[in-house]
Amino acid sequence: MSTFAASHLSPSYPDRAAWGTAPKLRAWQQEAFDLYFRREPRDFLTVATPGAGKTTYALRIASELLANGVIRAITVVTPTEHLKRQWADAAGRVGIAIDPEFKNSQGATSRDYVGVAVTYAQVAMHPALHRARTEARKTMIIFDEIHHAGDAKSWGDGVREAFEPATRRLQLTGTPFRSDDNPIPFVGYEEDAEGLKRSVADYSYGYGPALDDGVVRPVIFLAYSGEMKWRTRAGDEIAATLGTPLTKDQLSQAWRAALDPKGDWIRQVMQAADRRLTEVRRGVPDGGGLVIATDHETARAYARHLRNITGEGATVVLSDDPGASKKIKQFAASQDRWLVAVRMVSEGVDIPRLCVGVYATSTSTPLFFAQAVGRFVRARKRGETASVFLPSVPTLMGLANEMEVERDHVLNKRPPEDGLDDSLLEQANRQKDQPDVLGDELPFETMETSATFDRVLFDGGEFGTGAEIGSAEEEDFIGLPGLLEPDQVATLLRKRQSDQQAKRRQGAAEEPRQSPAPHEQIAELRRELNGLVGAWNHRTGQPHGVIHAELRRACGGPPIAQATAEQIQERIDLIRRWASQRR
Repeated sequence: MSTFAASHLSPSYPDRAAWGTAPKLRAWQQEAFDLYFRREPRDFLTVATPGAGKTTYALRIASELLANGVIRAITVVTPTEHLKRQWADAAGRVGIAIDPEFKNSQGATSRDYVGVAVTYAQVAMHPALHRARTEARKTMIIFDEIHHAGDAKSWGDGVREAFEPATRRLQLTGTPFRSDDNPIPFVGYEEDAEGLKRSVADYSYGYGPALDDGVVRPVIFLAYSGEMKWRTRAGDEIAATLGTPLTKDQLSQAWRAALDPKGDWIRQVMQAADRRLTEVRRGVPDGGGLVIATDHETARAYARHLRNITGEGATVVLSDDPGASKKIKQFAASQDRWLVAVRMVSEGVDIPRLCVGVYATSTSTPLFFAQAVGRFVRARKRGETASVFLPSVPTLMGLANEMEVERDHVLNKRPPEDGLDDSLLEQANRQKDQPDVLGDELPFETMETSATFDRVLFDGGEFGTGAEIGSAEEEDFIGLPGLLEPDQVATLLRKRQSDQQAKRRQGAAEEPRQSPAPHEQIAELRRELNGLVGAWNHRTGQPHGVIHAELRRACGGPPIAQATAEQIQERIDLIRRWASQRR
């Protein structure tokens, strides 16, 4: 194949390639590129994990099609304004002039440009205009994060109308699945054995293979539980422990309390995250951290906490800030420690030096979680690791354990039997000044919150036995080196857990404590087992009853209501062994 303009792009533009990949395309990029030109398709869906290098891959294809005269123009469609400029910068590096400032009111752009970058919302507002532009010249459409075309019926209809006459359409996504049944335009679906329609990718490159190839970083999830206390609208005071079995309402309220900047939980977790960032920067000197907040008010409050913790200011990026793109660009090029954002950098934005994250939002859809974690996985050199701090919420724990699972978009899927309903969290997190909330009162008032270290999740396994904030046990995991290969991470985590368990056994032998009453001991063991079963349900999709039945079959004994403390403990030990083994 001919040498063309994009051949000098780094495989992981805009930063340098992962170890062992430059100056050629990465193996997956070359394989997908070759497949594309063998088929010469009109539509081609490429699913590649965040951080794998989809921009470089797409521009190499576009450059070749332009050079061969197959196309004469390019339209890049993105979810956000910032990504329009990011694509224009990348295209400019390879001699493709893209106008990121194109407005619908213009009707046309300068002849200096080969194409334009627009948002899905922009297309939906005037699909006829974009259809006319597409028909005027042989045009290639590059859909960045194509799943966004299904965000609203009007968006999907607009995208179909505008780009149906395109010569070529290249769909890109790191997360093809959606949380709803809206079909994604120009994506094919096939019926599976259960009668559900699943999206079909022409080429897929998941997180697991990318991790094996050294293209992305391994992600260590550090989960924190803790005590929450709040006052309801009726004046009742309620206390709950995050990380223990709770009803959906209790969990959404406890989660809200944990993220409340007025409480100690979020401050303590950010302190721990900053200590982790300090450790990471020993091996990655420019390593940065990102706090993903729920709304503007809490984002600003988190930034104040970080100033108190670090002694320096944090960059705050808000979705309605006209200078957001400039702030992101400046932070990416600096050595500043922390960035706080509301959704703005949850998807597509490239800040390769981000190594530590705090998931301080109540959004719990698989799509948002995967895109948020994707901000930390872009590898620049061999051995870099990513660390994400999150609350001990079953939904998030399940998603963290499923990092390597590849998903498809499924239409007409059945609702889950259990799990946390995002609508409850959205309701709990509504700001009091919103017009659809009656009166000025909040759903509840946070009174006290405190954090405790719960466990580490990595590669489908769980490590650690819980510890107080600032304890030596917590420091064992926060102090992990920032430069480790994936197998070294797993080995070190197992060793740290083994050492902790040995210390606890020794301490228990030296300082015997008064045993709790039998009914208290059994109740505590039941709570622990139910919590583990809930986490295993989110990881595997098995119903709670099936998991309990399998534990009972393997360990023997009666149902949990009649089981002895010893029998319950045996089931706890078994399910923990399941969790510590690679899937």
